[in-house]
Amino acid sequence: MVLKLEAPYEFSDSKRRLKTGTSRNPKDSVMLRTSTNFLTLIALLLMLSAVLVSAADTKPALTDDEKKDGWTLLFDGETTTGWKKIGAKEFPTDAWDIVDGCLHRKNGHGNDIVTTDTYENFELSLEWKIAPGGNSGVKYRVADKPGAGFGPEMQVLDDSKHPDGKDPKSSAGSLYLLFAPNEKKKLKPVDEFNVAKIVVSGNHAEHWLNGEKIVEYDFFSDEWKAAVAASKFKGKANYGLPAKNHILLQDHGNEVWFRNIKIKVLPTK
Repeated sequence: MVLKLEAPYEFSDSKRRLKTGTSRNPKDSVMLRTSTNFLTLIALLLMLSAVLVSAADTKPALTDDEKKDGWTLLFDGETTTGWKKIGAKEFPTDAWDIVDGCLHRKNGHGNDIVTTDTYENFELSLEWKIAPGGNSGVKYRVADKPGAGFGPEMQVLDDSKHPDGKDPKSSAGSLYLLFAPNEKKKLKPVDEFNVAKIVVSGNHAEHWLNGEKIVEYDFFSDEWKAAVAASKFKGKANYGLPAKNHILLQDHGNEVWFRNIKIKVLPTK
């Protein structure tokens, strides 16, 4: 339905005057005000609907199939439940907050955050976005001890601007300093979210990025041992141990966002 409103007056030099040959009917004014109020109400309802849809889009949720398949949320998009500062009991609100359904590393010195629970065999899925030139990471098999988290790391990086992006073994998606991503790696621009997945089943591990498996290795294999011996982790007997440990989101001093964090526990091998 189209409302056609014709007011009995016109505007000139910011002054209202009646059109020539017309008289002002009080009923016309009432109808005009009613129509204007109605249109204003419709506009407000549309704005409210857009806000509610936007809020729903930022809150993570599992599909019925995911629930049946054993997936659980590690982050509800609204609270820090399930996460804490490494080596402490509290969550570092001075450096991390929640923005648009994301765990967001902002400013300050809040240290890494870890899951309150431990995991051994799992499939971890999340989305990440990094600030221009930024560096972060997702680590696993990490002990809950004060200081920087120590363990295997899937690198989170702006390859185009951070120096680590020049070396494939320290670029985004790599097993940091050990194994470089393969040719299937496709990284999104820094203003977009990447979908990452880490699979650990027994001693076998995989890194996935944007739907492609880009790293695959076996803990304590000859290839693993050689890679560790050639890295800064040489001589670190506890690297990758114990198998059942915490998952960590790294505070590397740069702004980073993590969302849609979910996990599926896999059978013990």
